[in-house]
Order: sequence, then structure tokens, then C-alpha cells
Amino acid sequence: MDLLIRFQLILDSDPLIDEVGFIHPSQFATLNGGGRGTEEGDFWNEEHKLGISADVVLPLYRAAKGAFFTAFADYKMLGSVSGTGPDYSAVEEEVMKHSRAVLLLSCDFLTAWNSRKLILSKKQCTSVFIDELHLSALVLSYSPKSEQAWCHRRWVIKTIAGRCSTVQEIVDKESALVEKIAERSKMNYRAWNHRCWLVSYMTWEQVVS
Repeated sequence: MDLLIRFQLILDSDPLIDEVGFIHPSQFATLNGGGRGTEEGDFWNEEHKLGISADVVLPLYRAAKGAFFTAFADYKMLGSVSGTGPDYSAVEEEVMKHSRAVLLLSCDFLTAWNSRKLILSKKQCTSVFIDELHLSALVLSYSPKSEQAWCHRRWVIKTIAGRCSTVQEIVDKESALVEKIAERSKMNYRAWNHRCWLVSYMTWEQVVS
């Protein structure tokens, strides 16, 4: 099966994945003693953790990048013609799917982040923005100093702050995420900077707790 398709299937089959990492091929034998490795040995997925063999990162990235640019070109073309309809929605899904794959392999791919903002800015459903926080948290799990991932989280929170009844719950979770990441690396300036920004959305009780 195509490498990119297998990667997408794993992501779709386990939406609760909360950590992504890149693994040397020699480690797969040890991991597969208790986890679900693919037959080809390129991926490992267990307890909502995803390991990607370092051997396939480059070809997988090239495939994801190519698929993303094709989908994004189709999206822009259809948008200039109609901007509505089932074909447009299908292409939106393709852009979101392939940009997700790209960002889980290359965290600072600005065009991919911006394509997601472009599509999400037209959405009203809060759940899609919560999904976006999940994706950027996945990116931070392998690249905790990614400026683009932190910026994207701020954009999401600002976008939903005025129309989401559970914003304080989201802020609580955001604060916990920052603390978790900052504790792993106390010199992570981007995490602490995000925490300072987040204070403006916190209640007094949240700040002092």
C-alpha cells in the first residue's frame, strides 16, 4: 500500500493520537514486542502514540507535500469559480488531510498552516477548531519550540474566544499543555511567551491557581 495512504489511515483510525515521534529502524523490533507495527515496519502505533521510521520520513514528506500542493491548487481554482458545492467541500477535505500529513512531518511549513486558516476561517462549528488545537499539540509533541504551531494555537483561541461557551475550559487545558511542555524544557521561550499571552484570556482564579 502507498506510504502516504498508510500514514493517513493510521491517523484516521486513531484520532486520539497524542504524541508523534521519529524512530530509528533498529528500534522497531523492541517496540513491536508490545505494540502494533505495520507489516512494512514503517510505523508504530500503540496507546495513542505514533512512531514513524526515520527511513521513510523524506519519501513520506515528499509524497505528502506533492498531494498537498495538488489539492491546494484545486481548492484555489474551484474557489475562484464557485466556492460552494460538493466538489468544493471534497477538495477542502483533501487540503486539510494532506496539510495535516505535511505538518506532522515538517512543522514550519507556513503554506500548510495558512491553508488551514483559510479554510477554517469560513467555518462556524467549534469542533473543527478544537480539532485544530489537537493537531498543533501533536506538532508540539515532536517540535515543542515550533513558532508556527504556537502561533496557530493563538489564532485558533482568538478566533473562537468570542463565540465559544467553553472557552475557559479550553484555556484551562491550554495552560496545562504549556506547563507540561515548559517543564520538559525550562528554556523553551516560545512556551513561556505563549503562557504570557494566554493570561489575557484567563480568569483571576485561573491565573493564581
